[in-house]
Amino acid sequence: MSEAGTARASDGKGAGRRRGRRGEQLMVPRAEFASYYGRPIIKAPSWAPQDIAGYFFLGGLAGAGSVLAAGAQLTGRPTTASAMKLSSLAAVSLSAAALVHDLGRPGRFANMLRVFKPTSPMSVGSWLLAVYGPAAGAAALTSVTGRLPRAGAAATAGAALLGPAVASYTAVLAADTAVPAWHGAHRELPYLFAASATAAAAGMALVVGPSHENTPARCAAPLAALAEAAATRCARRRLGMVAETYEEGRAGALLKAAEVLSAVGALAGALAGHRRPVAVASGVALLAGSVCTRFGIFAAGVASAEDPRYTVVPQRAGLDAAP
Repeated sequence: MSEAGTARASDGKGAGRRRGRRGEQLMVPRAEFASYYGRPIIKAPSWAPQDIAGYFFLGGLAGAGSVLAAGAQLTGRPTTASAMKLSSLAAVSLSAAALVHDLGRPGRFANMLRVFKPTSPMSVGSWLLAVYGPAAGAAALTSVTGRLPRAGAAATAGAALLGPAVASYTAVLAADTAVPAWHGAHRELPYLFAASATAAAAGMALVVGPSHENTPARCAAPLAALAEAAATRCARRRLGMVAETYEEGRAGALLKAAEVLSAVGALAGALAGHRRPVAVASGVALLAGSVCTRFGIFAAGVASAEDPRYTVVPQRAGLDAAP
């Protein structure tokens, strides 16, 4: 990033020269990089945390909730199925509202539907929401009214098919940016978002579904919590020094809270979720854990963009490792 940064020697002896690729010796100490006037090398995300991190969470809850709703309907759990359909409709509506609020005016979302660009996560995501939203709405409406059962079944199936993509495409959207904490974890982030969404949907099912219908949610919650923890650890290993942004400051506190809440909620639900008070408490813990995960990842991205080290040092390491 030579056009954005300037080098200064850490010991005051002047700028250092990078080791050449043919093995010549380093004559002066390596330079420590910073940006002009202490400004970040890349622009930190200008998105409002409550809008976009909330959009990440609510979209995940909606998408994964539609999958659980379809499963509940197929296995003879009508109360849970109906409640999860309504939950998904409410979540995707709030998610769209958060996105539009961040965009500034509704017309900007409509403009994104003028073209379909498969290589653009934003374009694909906009079309996903545009198709998924009506399907989730039709599934919820037919479930509540009891009318048009065949149309309702088709809408439920359609929402369930689109649900995983709705739950995870925001990870692709974030990873497609230059933000080091997101781009560096582009392989793991979709799995992390999908696992977090599943935990949230399982938590919602425990809260809104009757105890005698919540066995699938009680089973899904521990698996989702384990998958989320595994994906987070894999991402930190891949990120190297950038993983500091996941472990320190606001992001570190949020992600630690998410880990504890998800583990406690999943364990309590699995062991004693047949008791209504425990099911509700564990469901709330799972939902809170998913919220903390999304806000923590958002905060880590902002922190990594604001510190020039997380942009320059990994790039230099990649250049040094190149043949």
